[in-house]
Amino acid sequence: MALFTENLSKDPLAEDDPAEFLFHVRGVGGVGKSTLLRQWQDAARRADAVTAMVDENDVHGVRQALTELTRQLAEQAGPCKDFDRAVEQYRREQAALVEPMALEGEASVSSRVVTQAALGAVSLIPGAGVVTALANPEAAAQGLDRVRAASRSRVQRRGAGGDEAGLSRAFVSELERLCRRHRWVVLFFDTWEQNAGYLDEWLLSTLDEEFGPVPVNVIVVLAGRDELSERGWAPLRDQVADVPLEVFTEAETRSLLTTRGVTDPRVVEAVLRLSLGLPLLVDLLALARPHTVDDVDEGGHVADVAVERFVQWITDPEQRDAVRAGALPLQLNEDVFQAAAGPEAPGLWEWLCRQPFVSGRSDFKHYHAVVRASMVRQQRTHSPQAWTSTHLRLADTHAAWRVSVEERLAEAQPWENAAWRRHRLDETYHRLCAHPGTYLQQAVEEVVHAAGQDTAVLRHWVESIEQAGNDTADAALISWSERLREALLSDEPALRCLSLLLARGQLTADGRSWAHTHRGNLLYLADQDEEALVEFDQALAADADNAHAWARRGETHCWLGHYDEAVTDLTTALRLDPTDARALAHRGDVHRQAGRYDQAITDFTAALELDPTVPWAHAHRGEAHRQAGRHDQAITDLTAALELDPTNAWALASRGEAHRQAGRYDQAITDLTAALELDPAYLWALASRGQAHRQAGRYDQSITDLTAALELNPTYDWALANRGEAHRQAGRYDQAVTDFTAALELDPTHAWALANRGEAHRQAGRYDEAVTDLTAALELDPTYAWALANRGEAHRQAGRYDEAVTDLTATLELNPTYAWAHATRGQAHRQAGRYERARLDLEQAVEAHPEDLSCAFEKLMLDVLQERIETGTEQWEQRFASLSSPQDAADIRFLALFKALLFESEARVRETTAAVLSSQPDREDITYALEYLTELSAVGGEVSDRVRLCHDLMVGRASA
Repeated sequence: MALFTENLSKDPLAEDDPAEFLFHVRGVGGVGKSTLLRQWQDAARRADAVTAMVDENDVHGVRQALTELTRQLAEQAGPCKDFDRAVEQYRREQAALVEPMALEGEASVSSRVVTQAALGAVSLIPGAGVVTALANPEAAAQGLDRVRAASRSRVQRRGAGGDEAGLSRAFVSELERLCRRHRWVVLFFDTWEQNAGYLDEWLLSTLDEEFGPVPVNVIVVLAGRDELSERGWAPLRDQVADVPLEVFTEAETRSLLTTRGVTDPRVVEAVLRLSLGLPLLVDLLALARPHTVDDVDEGGHVADVAVERFVQWITDPEQRDAVRAGALPLQLNEDVFQAAAGPEAPGLWEWLCRQPFVSGRSDFKHYHAVVRASMVRQQRTHSPQAWTSTHLRLADTHAAWRVSVEERLAEAQPWENAAWRRHRLDETYHRLCAHPGTYLQQAVEEVVHAAGQDTAVLRHWVESIEQAGNDTADAALISWSERLREALLSDEPALRCLSLLLARGQLTADGRSWAHTHRGNLLYLADQDEEALVEFDQALAADADNAHAWARRGETHCWLGHYDEAVTDLTTALRLDPTDARALAHRGDVHRQAGRYDQAITDFTAALELDPTVPWAHAHRGEAHRQAGRHDQAITDLTAALELDPTNAWALASRGEAHRQAGRYDQAITDLTAALELDPAYLWALASRGQAHRQAGRYDQSITDLTAALELNPTYDWALANRGEAHRQAGRYDQAVTDFTAALELDPTHAWALANRGEAHRQAGRYDEAVTDLTAALELDPTYAWALANRGEAHRQAGRYDEAVTDLTATLELNPTYAWAHATRGQAHRQAGRYERARLDLEQAVEAHPEDLSCAFEKLMLDVLQERIETGTEQWEQRFASLSSPQDAADIRFLALFKALLFESEARVRETTAAVLSSQPDREDITYALEYLTELSAVGGEVSDRVRLCHDLMVGRASA
């Protein structure tokens, strides 16, 4: 005791004699470890420490341990909000495991729509037709869908256990906060010999600061029977304050007996021999107040004798019976105690809790393991009928409580409810104790379902069977518990347990079907899809009416892109269980991924009618609306999903994407930023925000986001290509080519990257390289109209007008409504001197696209070249006025310059040229302007003089 209290008085930062931060109390059962820990805890609290303690009754996994520790810390120091939020996030992630998963595949309608918009609006600036289609819409849309599929799979398919690292980081963060306000935070872990299997690796990782810096004023105390494992604890061995507890010395035993009033020398000698110095046994024998040697019978098991002597010392028969009955349940609260002790027990609960061998926190108490084992052993052997009847009474009581919980459950999914599982587990334990041979098969079948939950639940079930085996000494139970325990120690405990049960469990057809179903689900979550399908096939072979197996196989088919098979399986599941909202929603998502958006929305709506509170059904219906191009309806559904779950990063990102597609870039960036605050590694949200920045003309911010995406995944070819696209639109053609080339090294079949690298070469004036890349893209996709049109443009700029016309004609055959291709073919004919063919093309283009400014401008240019402008100035003014009003400032400046060249003074030409140059046009813009000036120089007269002046000003700027 002095060791620990002295440690509390030390300075943890002292260089000469700092406080210890890690204690290990060890010793045999009954030596007083738990008692010492409670004394240390009291001392710590007196020293202004915040403390928490867990033992085997609190721990069946990391999450349960952290939750209980935090609950106790919060009782003393106030709410632990960071941890509460982390628990809620963990819960949502677990719920997300049942959500449909976005998959790579054919681009959605709205992805095609958005990529058209993302490429930029039609511009009058020379070459603007190319700007109208900066990327192949289909390829860009599929790229967006690919990154989202990859991002979703990262979250969705991490496995049923989820990621508890977030909980651990939040717990360490809470420790840091508490340590700023309190002198010490002390964490006690009792019965470490049992808890180490769950917590050893976690605690070592925590002390290694894997989850964040652990404050120096955190003390960790372990207590167990065994020494710490050499393999795991060797690096910390020198930092562990080892506290071995020995049995009482003879003097200590005599002293305790004297304080209890046991002074007869012969009785004292008998206690010394019988107790072997174990403090628990000494205390129990002393409390029995033995007066003669006969009162201390040395026959039989040492602990049994001590415990029985203590029980016999209780003079009230009701209290004596209550003590024995209370030993039978694994955990006690007042209700369980009343069921065990019977109607004569009222008023005895508080008395029982004061007994020296009863301990526990929160809602449940338990007997010391040594005392309970002794009482259980004696009752089984000395009162077999009472043993059986009491266990059956307890089993029936828990069964009734279980049914009561079932009646309150909204859905028929009792295994997901902790209260239901607890009553089912206790019911099973008591039935096994009453009739091991009769109920073993039922217990084995229940292990199948426990394995379908998570490792902590499975471990709890196996431990219950193991305890029943120990308490009954039944060979079959002990054998099964040993095999299951061995399976639990494997790297894949649930899969190994299920394999064991299938191989040796003599399961019913229903049990075999569920075992294969759970194995299939575990394999599916581990990305072993083909193996999962085999398991689901076997599940349905065993029981064709297993709706769950049909549904899970449908989900697996969906993940593999087998949409028709997925719909068939999910429809069968719904025929067997029409109220399965999850299966309805999953079928809706299959339809969504297959591009059948109306059918998807019908299924999502039906699922929401069954359960309006399912956030992901709202979210995925919103996603279906988004992909169908109904952005406002998408935003309505995604907002509803976020009202149910404000931490749903996926829904936030989808709503941001809907805003982006609708052209509301600032709102898009707000939502996507919020999604990234929830999940900083959300690749799809990063990529989409980068797209939004690019569409808004914020190229540097776009590049920052895409670079961040590449830091998360350096082999992300889509992000490389899109960063190249941002560089290209910013006029940084060499950087664009570098990124496109890197993307193509990762995926040489990426036609979109090839085409856009070609476009970067074209804009940089490297027309032959442009044609090479665009030709390669067309070999991969002969229907790639955008690449075909831009190859035609490269030929035109290189002066190869016939090749240009050939490509542009082929483009219009693929897409007769392609206004820019129509106008550019007319431009090629005009520059080749084929004015009549040019006029035919341009008049058709203007007629087909009366609102397209580029078509009207190219026709006006032809008119200027074919007609004298010195006469009929008023007519030309009317022609200018007939042009649709440009919306872009650059278009307005260019039109003003063009008009000045034709009709106005040299001073006005200088003014409008300066205005164009002040906007810092890139190389391509100046190249196009010089092309038009070259054509206009043929007009002659004053126009030629003004053209020459403008040409010299622009060439001077380009040289500078």
